[in-house]
Amino acid sequence: MILRRKVSERASEGAFFGVSALLFATSAAVTIVWCASMSAMGGMPMPGGWTMSMAWMRMPGQTWPGAAASFLGMWAVMMVAMMLPSLASMLWRYRQAVGRAGQTRLGRLTALAGVGYFFVWTVFGMAAFPVGVALTAVEMRLPALARAVPIAVGVVIVIAGALQFTAWKSHHLACCRERAGRGCALPADAGTAWRHGLRLGLHCSCCCAGLTASLLVMGVMDLRAMAVVTAAITAERLAPAGKRVARAIGVVVVGAGLFLIAQAAGLG
Repeated sequence: MILRRKVSERASEGAFFGVSALLFATSAAVTIVWCASMSAMGGMPMPGGWTMSMAWMRMPGQTWPGAAASFLGMWAVMMVAMMLPSLASMLWRYRQAVGRAGQTRLGRLTALAGVGYFFVWTVFGMAAFPVGVALTAVEMRLPALARAVPIAVGVVIVIAGALQFTAWKSHHLACCRERAGRGCALPADAGTAWRHGLRLGLHCSCCCAGLTASLLVMGVMDLRAMAVVTAAITAERLAPAGKRVARAIGVVVVGAGLFLIAQAAGLG
């Protein structure tokens, strides 16, 4: 009986991480294709020597609701690719906290928790899009403001790096790393799964606020920036000394921001 249970648990674990890997590979491939298509369109050269991303603009013949839907679709797929490497371990801990609820039911509950998690990130994207569109419109109308964007980007990145050292960051990072249910079994019902996913999403979005802001100002469709941010998020969630890793990332991010400010000011 014990041997059979261990075999079943290993099979369940293998299936879970296999599905997670397949979902990650699919979302990453779609993101790469999407970014390549956006890059092929080019960007709009702006005063100050930088290029406006097409992610905040309408395509010819496209309505604003259509542009918002396209952005949200891209954002959702991108978030799956970026967050799933660290989310998978959190969802696995949730499965363990739920306990033996039957493999079929357990899979559905885990999927529901994951949907709740990415729902929070979708809401975040819904808030980011109008802000990005508004800033783009202002920068296109005011050349003086557009010239200040490279320095502003550096300032945002410095602030994002500084956030890595705050108690606020440490609190949300600890919530992302802790065991689901804090060692207690969780009820195996849909409401609990949904709320657990929402809670994970809220803590994660707060924890990643600085790094996400860095991605948005560096270029939301920049594959290199995505890869760096994904690696940073995954490292601080999964490394044994997560708080130290987060602070080390903060040092690197602050340094990068200062370098960009110096470069924009003509000192680099």
